[in-house]
Amino acid sequence: MDASVTWHYNLHFTGKADSGHTVTLDADTAVGGTDNGFRPLELMLISLAGCTAMDVISILKKKRQNITDFSVQVHADKAEEHPKVFTAIHVKYIIHGEQIDRTAVERAIELSTTKYCPAQAMLAKAVLITHSYVIVPATE
Repeated sequence: MDASVTWHYNLHFTGKADSGHTVTLDADTAVGGTDNGFRPLELMLISLAGCTAMDVISILKKKRQNITDFSVQVHADKAEEHPKVFTAIHVKYIIHGEQIDRTAVERAIELSTTKYCPAQAMLAKAVLITHSYVIVPATE
């Protein structure tokens, strides 16, 4: 797998990977950016959320769970001093649907955490990642 970034001006870059898709990166104006793109650490959190979301939704669909909406929220605490690394990450799964089996949800999260999600496996070597979930009945 390969990726690259190309500089445009100030701290504004375009990132590209093997898939051919691009993403805009930038920094806050307070540090010389133009606030026209994602921060690199934001992309790490989005990678984690996307990776585990794909695992969990795939597993729940295989378990024939009637999901009507699904999202993953990730919150990270960062160190105050440079390098401002993540010091804790919490992943919250929000599952909407009818008669969702809690055991199936817990197993799907466990499999993503321990077996399938490479983003989670890599980040877990550096920072504690915790998980929670909420099941919302489809009528709400």
